[in-house]
Amino acid sequence: MSKLPLKYYQQDDVVFLAKDLIGKKLCTCIDGVFSAGIVTETEAYRGWGDKACHAHAGRRTPRTDIMYQRGGVAYVYLCYGIHHLFNIITNLEEKADAVLIRAIEPTHGKEIMLQRRKLQEVSPRLSSGPGNMSKALGIQHIHYGEKLDGEMIWLETMTPKVPDENITVTTRIGIDYAGDDAHLPWRFYKNNSRFVSKL
Repeated sequence: MSKLPLKYYQQDDVVFLAKDLIGKKLCTCIDGVFSAGIVTETEAYRGWGDKACHAHAGRRTPRTDIMYQRGGVAYVYLCYGIHHLFNIITNLEEKADAVLIRAIEPTHGKEIMLQRRKLQEVSPRLSSGPGNMSKALGIQHIHYGEKLDGEMIWLETMTPKVPDENITVTTRIGIDYAGDDAHLPWRFYKNNSRFVSKL
């Protein structure tokens, strides 16, 4: 296993990256406590030509400013005033592409994950769904802009790679407002994993 370099995130195909991240290990070291899990579900968002993206058509706000940076940084935002959602900015400057990490299968630090989520046992609800996933790993808004090659949040390669036939490709969740773009097949999840968002 090795830490993914920033160059990995700077590839220009966000849909490829969203699929390729399935099976990678997402790690955090928050307040000196390590926790990690295998990425089981992602969604791709393209800054230009994707009405579901926060930065669609060059939209720029204080919240989305980070999306215009070079890939390899964290975009964390609060959804419904409750859930922190963790996205990885990809591509080069001004492209505003991002991958939303929707779920992980816990592998390390399960006890701290249970404490963070106020749960008693490991089950899919621990880290399935982007808000639950972020909370389990301790990711909050203070991590907005965090570089993903540091010691706080990073991803690692895993072997063997998840083969294409073990990944389901489907439409994204909760973006009916995006019109035709809501039908793009830009959500990916690992087949037969219990740790996937409930629809």
